[in-house]
Amino acid sequence: MKQELELSIALEPERYELSAPAMYHFAVDRRDFFKFLGAGVLIVCVLKDIHAQESGGDKRGQVASLPKDIAAWLHIGEDGGVTVYTGKVEMGQNIRTSLTQAVAEELRVSVTKIQMVMGDTQLTPYDRGTFGSRTTPEMNLQLRKVASAARDTLIDLAAAQWQTERKHLNAADGKITDSENKRSVEFAALVKGRQLTETLPAEDPLTPAAQWTVAGQPLAKVNGRDFVTGKHRYPCDQKLPDMFYGKIVRPASFGATLVSVDSKEAEQIPGVTVVHDGDFIGVAASSPETASRAASAIRAEWKSQAQISQKELFGYLKKNPVEGSGPLESPFRQETGSVDKAFESADHRLQQSYTVHYIAHAPLEPRAALAQWAGDNLTVWTGTQRPFGVRSELAEAFHMPEERVRVLMPDTGSGYGGKHTGETAVEAARLAKAAKRPVKVMWTREEEFTWAYFRPAGVIDISSAMRKDGKVVSWEYHNYNSGAAGIPTVYEIENQRIQFHPVRTLLRQGSYRALAATANHFARESHMDELAHLAHMDPLEFRLKNLTNERLRTVFETGAKKFGWGQGKAPGHGFGMGGGFEKGGNVATFAEVAVDRTSGDVKVLRMTTAFECGAVVNPDGLRNQLEGANIMALGGALFEAIEFENGKILNGRFSDYRLPRFSDVPVLETVLIDRKDIPSAGAGESSLVGVAPALANAIFDASGVRLRSLPLVPNGLNAA
Repeated sequence: MKQELELSIALEPERYELSAPAMYHFAVDRRDFFKFLGAGVLIVCVLKDIHAQESGGDKRGQVASLPKDIAAWLHIGEDGGVTVYTGKVEMGQNIRTSLTQAVAEELRVSVTKIQMVMGDTQLTPYDRGTFGSRTTPEMNLQLRKVASAARDTLIDLAAAQWQTERKHLNAADGKITDSENKRSVEFAALVKGRQLTETLPAEDPLTPAAQWTVAGQPLAKVNGRDFVTGKHRYPCDQKLPDMFYGKIVRPASFGATLVSVDSKEAEQIPGVTVVHDGDFIGVAASSPETASRAASAIRAEWKSQAQISQKELFGYLKKNPVEGSGPLESPFRQETGSVDKAFESADHRLQQSYTVHYIAHAPLEPRAALAQWAGDNLTVWTGTQRPFGVRSELAEAFHMPEERVRVLMPDTGSGYGGKHTGETAVEAARLAKAAKRPVKVMWTREEEFTWAYFRPAGVIDISSAMRKDGKVVSWEYHNYNSGAAGIPTVYEIENQRIQFHPVRTLLRQGSYRALAATANHFARESHMDELAHLAHMDPLEFRLKNLTNERLRTVFETGAKKFGWGQGKAPGHGFGMGGGFEKGGNVATFAEVAVDRTSGDVKVLRMTTAFECGAVVNPDGLRNQLEGANIMALGGALFEAIEFENGKILNGRFSDYRLPRFSDVPVLETVLIDRKDIPSAGAGESSLVGVAPALANAIFDASGVRLRSLPLVPNGLNAA
């Protein structure tokens, strides 16, 4: 199978996504069955006890279909303003701007006339969540269709009003113009405030990317001034009259159960409400200081069980896979050809293990929620990637219909896959119900580092073999725990055995930007580099020899040219590369590092990224996404690791958890490959996957030291 498949929204877009070259790839709800079809193998499995990395499912038995009427998505006011409704949310990725461009392009109005209402479960159509780089390929396309249908409706209204043929009418600049009679009418005058109740047509030709005039162009961030001046209010800034502040009493370690609690001292503090329900203990008070004092006054005794520590992590993961506990061996298994036979008969063989540690999302804004009850109705403002999913969690927690729960998501201070769940919303709602007034709960930085979920740790074992000419003929790949995203190889290898082994986890784990694709690309691209050196071939030449996909070849070749691959470098400097495909994006990353063998210091000097994700909607926005993702990826590649011992997090604050700093940021070169002949894909995650292997391979080139564990140099090369 060599052709590219684009089946993301074919049958059940709310539940499945399939999109990859030369492979099927998808993510599904952890409560759902999923299928992987390839090379004659069909695997079906349900994950009951494993927390899915892409926590995008809805707790209802079936998901809602997208509304077919224009009014559910778009309204033109009497003042000419256009209000657009979407369940997607803004977390810093700037989709408010790109979605605005999509509507402006098809509706033929100025972007200044458009207001986006996002992430409000009362006003917007159901949406499974903002994750998986699905906003651009799905919601951007949906709103283009809505805007195009609205434009056609407006032309019909004008034709009826003027009693003329549609062919003479044209929509532009927020009005309909009659080219034959030289007259025009504003959209607002045509609609007069009424809803556009017409339904979306089954087929509606959209403006081809090659003809875009608004989309495809740079556009400054919508409402950008509010963010840089401090006018914007994040979830943690929300306030209501007579609001209380909440604090939660938490155990000292994971998995602890409550034995006893004494809250008498806290209850004697004036104005304090104490809630004790099972293992949940919380307080609400008129000020954050009083709430903290009351929480500290509660004497709680917890029972904990002995747990392993960080130093035992990778051995534990290898020894504790859960296959065999269900009807099938694994949630992902792909096998083609004769792996063992090809391995034994090959000229060169290589076996290596690669590991990745748990890391934290570390969003600038920790979790926050403000809850208010009005009779039997509940409203919550919170930072979440899944407003409708949080609505379901709240409805379930309080045994009430979802229709009586409203969740609003003010543009939040980043998520990176870490804000899928609604625990903070439930905590605030519990306290608000008891206190009989609005309550806001804001997690501290220590709570965010400790009680949020982490990117999964993992062990990846690879056995490969190749001919003398550098052609890889056998590929066996086993991933323990970190996940199946990005696990199929992008290279043309006749004999393959690839398997993901879920593990009963130690720490709470879940979605993280790019999911397991970062770990899988790190292992695969590091291994390909090792094979290239074993074959005495240039790493770029070696990859191209084993790569037939035209889009991937293009990013490698384009990136290499921009970077200057093959040119001379200073002593102690090294070049490295890494790349691949993820969620519709093709990426190749090239890095230059300087290594001081005496001190062990590693300095990333520059990184060049070549990226292609179909037709580019906003070049500046895309470049910002890529460069921001590359900076973020520096942390996971070089420094970041959660340290834990016996159920306790040891480095749960910014002063102890090493993130990229301004001084760590290298010169960033970004090359955008705009394919207007290919539908647009998302870009929030794909570019991360090439960074870690590019750096690992560059460090090897500079020092001769091969590093196979992320983070690569948390304490310098000499300590690695």
